Amino acid sequence: MGKRADRRGFRPVLFAALGIALLLVLWQVGHLAYGSLVLPGLGETAVALWRMTFAGEVGPALAATAFHAAGGWIVGALIGVLAGTLAGLVDDVRFTLRPVAIVLLGVPAIAWIVLALLWFPGHSAVVFTVAVVTAPIVFAAAAEGARSLDGDLAKMARAYRAPPVAMALDVYAPHMLSHLFPAFTATLAMSWKVSVMAELLSGVGGIGDGLAAARARVDTAETMAWVVVLVAVLIVVDRLLLQPFQRRAELWRETGGTAP
Repeated sequence: MGKRADRRGFRPVLFAALGIALLLVLWQVGHLAYGSLVLPGLGETAVALWRMTFAGEVGPALAATAFHAAGGWIVGALIGVLAGTLAGLVDDVRFTLRPVAIVLLGVPAIAWIVLALLWFPGHSAVVFTVAVVTAPIVFAAAAEGARSLDGDLAKMARAYRAPPVAMALDVYAPHMLSHLFPAFTATLAMSWKVSVMAELLSGVGGIGDGLAAARARVDTAETMAWVVVLVAVLIVVDRLLLQPFQRRAELWRETGGTAP
């Protein structure tokens, strides 16, 4: 209870604001020390962001990156959950798929981008890159979750003739979710970063394409403005999507789930 009260209190917000203020001060000090060409000031970046927004550049770029990130993440998460759950339940499948996942995890994201650009056209290359980078991480979490399912609890629920829906929602889902959620969170944020990196090289639109254009013009203020846009999106996704989902998952586990 104390931990929850502390989360809802004013103190975390105050220190978070202090951290952001410290970062902005360091940014401005870096600008004064090295000049606008290396690091534009806060005002220059704000002006560039304002200009890009009212020129109609930010909205379409955000939509394109969101499409790439969400599409690749959904595909990767679905493949990872299905394959990982199967691997966690069947030893032979796990012995077969685990080295495959390790190999896929060992390939750098930038290598996948280059390969994807050779294999697929346009937007498909970005979506594929996000999917192939995120799927092994979700696979590992799903496999571990399925392997550690509490068999005794499931047997007890079946002994009391719990309906299949109740078994799925109250026994299996909370346990699996406790393993999957950290992977979902990490890969969702990663999907945006990988999308931007792939867009930068592929030129199919999105924030990465905007960064590439700014780099070609040696426009550091616009480059920083795109970085600000990306960071703002990640914060919004975390606050509006991930944290509410995490609170709901924790409540689910506390009231009806099993201990991991």
